[in-house]
Amino acid sequence: MRAENVVGISRLVFGQRERAVMLEPRDEGIILWTLRYGDEVRPEEEYFSGIKAQPEGGLAPLMKQLIQKQTKEWSPISDLIQDRYVELIAAKKKTMKKPAKAANKKSSGGDNVIDIKAALKKSLEENKQRSR
Repeated sequence: MRAENVVGISRLVFGQRERAVMLEPRDEGIILWTLRYGDEVRPEEEYFSGIKAQPEGGLAPLMKQLIQKQTKEWSPISDLIQDRYVELIAAKKKTMKKPAKAANKKSSGGDNVIDIKAALKKSLEENKQRSR
């Protein structure tokens, strides 16, 4: 990959979400980047500090050939699960009824302020009349 100056792009299910990832050759190994915020990725020295591997004699040309065969133009990866959720929410919104407007609002469009003391007195008077 390094000789061809390419990276690998793929999809990975991680934490119940499908994410785009990038495979990048680095020093003596390969780094898997989740395509998110850079501050979430630790330095590569932690992972590759002790690896001294070289491909065996005849494998390097085969790896280059495989990389060339698998290389494609990059196209953005969409989150299929997220897209389906958006479709479901839109369908649900279409079937939901709009809430009825409150009948006790003043038609003047002004404040809907209620004198609680007066409402309590009125309620007590009505209750007294019922109990008689």
